[in-house]
Amino acid sequence: MSHDLLTIGRISVDIYPNDIGVDLEDVTSFGKYLGGSATNVAVAAARHGRKAAVITRTGDDPFGRYLHRELKKFKVDDQFVRPVAQLPTPVTFCAIKPPEDFPLYFYGRLPTAPDWQIAADELDTAAIKDARIFWSTVTGLCQEPSRGAHLAAHLARPRAELREGQFTILDLDYRPMFWDSEADAREQVAKILPHVTVAIGNDKECAVAVGEGTPDEQADRLLAAGVEIAVVKLGHEGVMAKTATERVVSAPVPVETVNGLGAGDSFGGAFVHGLLAGWPLAQVLDYANASGAIVASRLSCADAMPTPEEVTSLLSERGRLVPEQTVPSPAAPSEAGVLK
Repeated sequence: MSHDLLTIGRISVDIYPNDIGVDLEDVTSFGKYLGGSATNVAVAAARHGRKAAVITRTGDDPFGRYLHRELKKFKVDDQFVRPVAQLPTPVTFCAIKPPEDFPLYFYGRLPTAPDWQIAADELDTAAIKDARIFWSTVTGLCQEPSRGAHLAAHLARPRAELREGQFTILDLDYRPMFWDSEADAREQVAKILPHVTVAIGNDKECAVAVGEGTPDEQADRLLAAGVEIAVVKLGHEGVMAKTATERVVSAPVPVETVNGLGAGDSFGGAFVHGLLAGWPLAQVLDYANASGAIVASRLSCADAMPTPEEVTSLLSERGRLVPEQTVPSPAAPSEAGVLK
């Protein structure tokens, strides 16, 4: 089966508190969810009706079996998800202290984790080459053998051989606790950027990738490195995207923030959907912004990913242009949430 989206990277069990506004040591109960950035992006795209799959690894344990079950629930193809013996499935805790404090605590990820054990000779290069969009993250470059697998995946998908409507996206997702230094991360990103058509990151992530500067300077450096669409997230000022001929800024979609951790992944899945639908770049950004805002207004990440109907409803409420949907959304329950 050809995939609309094939991602590679992190997967984990997210353990999120049911108690809002308190430190982790004071939390009395938690909920368990599917997590991991590359995996969440696949879930988000599937919610928009896209055929999505993820290349990743779990532990050979109950949490690994739980993640397979969740992927199937969210209609994400799990054929490239395999267990790694003697390594536990990673678990991620967070505290939820809106509007801006959401510290993350990674367990079972250092010194290594199953999804960093993906090896180049295990890749289905035909599936990678055939996917309409291939999505990888900077976090997957932080250690071997994952680093080599990511490079091999990109080499298996030469830019010169991409068909019309195919894209290769690099999420500049930078987690300092997984790297020896920013310089090390920048060196690895430089090896991947020539193979990428779209790069997405916030100010800090772009600074690690191509150096400090204004959003326009960072976008220009990404374009100079060969990227065709550079997306720089501007925080409370929205998001900017730049190509060789176009500069677009999408204003934020205000909501009452509950948990901001999954907003970027929701943005990514919605961005993929809009890109594949062929919408103008401004509409893609507005749609992705609204999708991210909805998740920020909810507690979890994967379970909170919105359907197209929810995104278009929010856009309409906010007086934004609603793009025409060309792909039917799958029947999927949505986490209850009221936008303010």
